[in-house]
Parts: sequence; structure tokens; C-alpha cells
Amino acid sequence: MSAWVLPDHIADVLPSEARHIEELRRSLLDTASSYGYELVIPPLLEHLESLLTGTGEALDLQTFKLVDQLSGRMLGVRADTTPQVARIDAHLLNRAGVARLCYCGPVLHTRPDRPHATREPLQLGAEIYGHSGREADLEILLLALDCLKAAQVSGLSVDLADASVVDALLAGVSVSAPVLAELHAALATKDSTELASLSRGLPASTREGLLALAQLYGDEKVLDEARVALKSAPGIDQALSNLKWLASQLGDARVTFDLADLRGYAYYSGPRFSVYASGAGDALVRGGRYDGVGAVFGHNHDRARPAVGFSLDLKNVVGAAAPRPLKAAIRAPWGEDATLRAAIASLRGRGETVVGMLPGHDSEIDEFHCDRELIEVAGQWVVQAI
Repeated sequence: MSAWVLPDHIADVLPSEARHIEELRRSLLDTASSYGYELVIPPLLEHLESLLTGTGEALDLQTFKLVDQLSGRMLGVRADTTPQVARIDAHLLNRAGVARLCYCGPVLHTRPDRPHATREPLQLGAEIYGHSGREADLEILLLALDCLKAAQVSGLSVDLADASVVDALLAGVSVSAPVLAELHAALATKDSTELASLSRGLPASTREGLLALAQLYGDEKVLDEARVALKSAPGIDQALSNLKWLASQLGDARVTFDLADLRGYAYYSGPRFSVYASGAGDALVRGGRYDGVGAVFGHNHDRARPAVGFSLDLKNVVGAAAPRPLKAAIRAPWGEDATLRAAIASLRGRGETVVGMLPGHDSEIDEFHCDRELIEVAGQWVVQAI
């Protein structure tokens, strides 16, 4: 095997895509900043017990592990940034009020999370801590949509769900952890046969609710159907009302509902969403409410703050975004003349891109559109259109 062959599902990012990713990173972080979100940069490595504490335990199989040569302790390479941001909010910032935080950085997965996916996503996200009301759910969803709009992604649609619906159906019912995981998987895949088998020993109302849940997906009519089919479960009406309100606040956005969507169920505690784009097979953004995520980082669980957020993979978004034009640039000759170098420095100082043409290489430019050139006229260096 060649020494320069990369591991499976790991790839270099070449200039054109890298330029697009970097432009999007800046644009999306600026969008989050315009909402009042503060940037944090958690470390790529942490002690393993910190990374896998609380909701992070679900990431165990996705986390690369290694031994710290300084301390001898086990370290993990983050597979998701959300637990780290929760730690920052709970243990470092320790604010009493609302905290709005955003981030962008690579994460590493032991396995791709879907066919043909990278194992090294560039994860960007935003999170609100400290507000339990649905206003925060709406704000984070609107920010997610604005981020995709800033990326020039078209044909957006939002799919809404609520993790508390399944919790309500199973409230007071004794189910082992392995069976619960199988129930969640069967609901996510709408496997009614498997659901019927797994729920055979459960109370009749729970069993009927789970079987109905697998069919509750589609437009807003689903919410009315759910009120009838799931009426015996406590808290269902409030969850459905919140989903209806969220959908009503999204203007002309296309909204669907899937009340059995349980992907990432270990995180979420309330309303959740996925945002899709025309032509993109999987969701570009996933997010929702995960109250109490920071409790394990506080003293005596006093940091069990309400939290809601979203994340996306910038590499994935680039594939769905509209192509961006090359950056306009000025072509300049190579030379030792002091006035030429001063002219180039002045242009660059004003924010222009000036590409110096090395001797014998006058046209080897791929990522910039040189629409102007720097030429000498009557002893003065001036810019003129090509």
C-alpha cells in the first residue's frame, strides 16, 4: 500500500472546495454573531471520562481513544462538540442567565454515520442555555434556516418532531435498556411488524400508541390525528401544540412532521428538527432541545439548565450550496522595483487580492479571477481592466 493513501472515509480538501468551505464558515459564524451568539473553541482532545460523561456516553463507539503520553490517562478525540459546549456553559462560564454560544471545528468519527460520509466532519453549531420556553426553540430553528440561506442552499424544508412524545407513551412502563433501544430503532424505521413484536408484553394503551406513532408522519393533519390516537398519554397535547406553534412561525417554509423520528434520541428531551434541501439526500441540519445536558458538569447537578441547539457539517453543506464565483484579483508583474512593491502593498492593504506573476508562469491561476492587471504608465503603477 502506498504511504500516501489515506484511511477510508478520510480525504484531503482541495483548493476549490476548501475556499468554499472557508467562505461558508465565516459567513455562518457571522450569521450566528448577528443573533448575539458568542464563539467558543473547545479542544480537539479531552480526558475520555469528560467527553463521554452524561449524554456523551452515546458517542462511545464513535470516539477514537488514545493514551496521553504526559499523564498516562485515556484521552478521546471529540466525536461531537455539544457535550464540550455544555461543559463550558456549566463549569467555566457559570452564568445565571441566558448564554448563546456557537462553534466551528473538526470532529472525528470511528465510523461514517451514513453511507459515503466523511469520518472527519467540520461541525458548526449554535446553542442557547438558560431558557426553557419555546421562544428559544424557535430562535435556534430560525438561525439554522438563516445559516443555510447564507450558504445559498435552496429548496429548504423542515421536519419537526418531539422526543417527549415517546417518553410520554412509555411513562411508568418498565422496559429494559436493550428492548428500549430496539423500540426506538423500530420507530425510526417505521417497522410496524417489529414494533408489534417488541411491544407485545406492554400495556394495551402503550402498545397501541407506539403502533400508531409509526404511522404519524406527513403534513399538519398528522398533529390532529395524533391528538386522537395518543390522547391517553400525559403531556402529548402540550407537545403537539408546541409543534404546531413552531410550524406557524416559519412563514412560507415547507414543514412536515414525523412523530416517530428518534435519531439521536439519547440527546433530545423535547422539540427537535431536521432541515432538508432539494437534491440533498440526508438532512443538512439537525437540532432540538436537550434540557439538562450540563447537569453532570455542575456541583450536585445544579447546572441542569435548559438547552437547545443545532449542528451541521460544513463539508456536507458545501455539496448542497450554490457554486460561488471566483474571487476577483489583480495580476501584477514580478519585479524588484520599489515603487512596484509599494503599489502592490497599497492594493493589498485596501483588501485587494494581488497575484504576482513569477517569471515564466504568467497564467497558472485556478482559484482567482484576474479581471484587472497592474501596469506601469508614465512612471506610475496603475490598475486597468483586462
